[in-house]
Amino acid sequence: MWARRRVVGRLAAWSVLETAQTFLTGYALARALDAGFLAGRVDVGLGWLAAAAVAVVVGAYGTGRVYGAVAALVEPLRDRLVRHVVERGVREADRGALSRLTQQVEIARDTFAGLVMVSRSFVFTAAGALIGLFSLAPPLLLVVAPPLAAGVGLFALTLRPLTRRQEAFLVADEDLAGRLGSVCPGLRDITAAGAEDRIAAETGVRIAVEQCAARSLARWGVLRVVALAIGGQLPIVLLLATAPWLLAHGVTPGALVGALAYVTQSLLPALQNLIHGLGTSGSRLAVVLRRIAPDTPAPTNAPALAPDTAPAPGSAPPGPPAAVTLSSVTFAYGPASEPVIDNLHLSVPHGTHLAIVGPSGIGKSTLTALMAGLLAPTGGSVDVCPALDDRPAPGRSAHPTRVLIPQEAYVFTGTLAENLGQLRPAPVPELELLAAAEALGLSALLDTLGGPTAEVDPASLSSGERQLIALTRAYLAHAPLALLDEATCHLDPAAEERVERAFVRRGGTLVVVAHRISSALRADRVLVMDGRRTAYGSHDDLLDRSPLYRDLVGAWSPAGGAATVPAAHRPETSQPALPLRDPDGVDAVAGPGLPRDRRHVVAYGPVGQMEASGDLRDGGAFGGQ
Repeated sequence: MWARRRVVGRLAAWSVLETAQTFLTGYALARALDAGFLAGRVDVGLGWLAAAAVAVVVGAYGTGRVYGAVAALVEPLRDRLVRHVVERGVREADRGALSRLTQQVEIARDTFAGLVMVSRSFVFTAAGALIGLFSLAPPLLLVVAPPLAAGVGLFALTLRPLTRRQEAFLVADEDLAGRLGSVCPGLRDITAAGAEDRIAAETGVRIAVEQCAARSLARWGVLRVVALAIGGQLPIVLLLATAPWLLAHGVTPGALVGALAYVTQSLLPALQNLIHGLGTSGSRLAVVLRRIAPDTPAPTNAPALAPDTAPAPGSAPPGPPAAVTLSSVTFAYGPASEPVIDNLHLSVPHGTHLAIVGPSGIGKSTLTALMAGLLAPTGGSVDVCPALDDRPAPGRSAHPTRVLIPQEAYVFTGTLAENLGQLRPAPVPELELLAAAEALGLSALLDTLGGPTAEVDPASLSSGERQLIALTRAYLAHAPLALLDEATCHLDPAAEERVERAFVRRGGTLVVVAHRISSALRADRVLVMDGRRTAYGSHDDLLDRSPLYRDLVGAWSPAGGAATVPAAHRPETSQPALPLRDPDGVDAVAGPGLPRDRRHVVAYGPVGQMEASGDLRDGGAFGGQ
């Protein structure tokens, strides 16, 4: 409005005609009684009433011109909102852009226009009425003005709480509607799975939240009624109650009737429109604008994980759309549990290789499960790029576009080809299967077992071999988003590097929960999960600003310090978690061919229980292996 202050000035100028109409509504009536009908001069009385009628016509003309000025204010706002929605939809592949463009922008425009009209009407109507009361008799102003000011002040105090509660109610209502929209079509499946109690409990929580929000909104809504009663109806009572005193102190009967006309015909309707307009439409406008243009600073407890999402003027064009976006995501494993992930914001561009590092138990596996759709966030949302998936996480149908390989790989009894092609709708051609096995380092095991048609006994495979089978299965699934949750922890560093580079060459987005810091060195971006000190950036960037990341890099580097990591970030500098150079020749990490390789020994289980440095003093084989 400040940018279009000339239009605002024109709006105010036309509104003055409404002020004149309001002024004459009570003043002409008072003069018609006192100087006309009560004085026996009917012609004078009719003349004042005719003047009031002319004022109504002039006011109507001014109101018509007001609509043109309001349109000149509102349409530029609509254009700005449309431009913002379209730009955001193109830049971020925002699936809500259509709703914002076709519905929410129109709601914002209409609501803003209504707010301008009711606010303007109240200001100029109140000005005309108060001037008229003072012109008739100053004591009338003393009776009407204080309760009017008190009512407006009380209403103003409720505006911000009402807006917050209106938004909370709308969010709760949308959450419940979304939940029912997913539950109702699946009632047969819920019954078949025996999940009625769980679904009922989860839905009941959402109903209770909406009920609580509705009650809170209703309680604050009562104050609007109180404000209207004080500001608009109490002056009528006071005028009637003080009528004998007013008449005894020089107020004429016509002036008293004119004051009642001011209150009942002008102030009360204007205040009622203001309270209902600002109290309901104003809250609605605030909510809609935040939905359309949510570019507000993140809360102080939210880690700023994507500082590059809004390009500065003159910067390079925006990058690729986000493969997965987490917006204010919170997750806890129980209603009374502390959140494992608290208000997390993260956007992973399509084609990115992201490594997730952090201490044990910090929530890395929980985060990948949320991205994969296996867990539903307690708060916030997890969205996948429409180019990858047209369904928000979670959902059982998420696996064609998102594949998660956990630390404990799953291999079932059947042929090797059946295991590798589990995520494909049709059998995998043998040439494609062999090429995938070669890319990920599975060829040796494939030859040992006897080819793709050989039967697989999961119990006879090592943990590393099972991981290679599961990784090749994920590779063949062609899922644009691959999530590896320490899925290479049983592989040696060289095999791990081969697997990760194969996924990168295949294309798509790769998210790796890093078992070794070498995974972070190979990644485009690194997410360091450290509670409220969570950080996101490149390896070099995080060395400068994340103490935890410096400690992790230092613990894995040969000299024990982060500064010793070579500039080229060669993965050979990484070390596994167990100590190397054991005098007995015991390897810390299993190789994929361990069951058929009698040349080395691997520490299996707790180190202090199974193997200790120097305990094979005779130089013989450990445990007969």
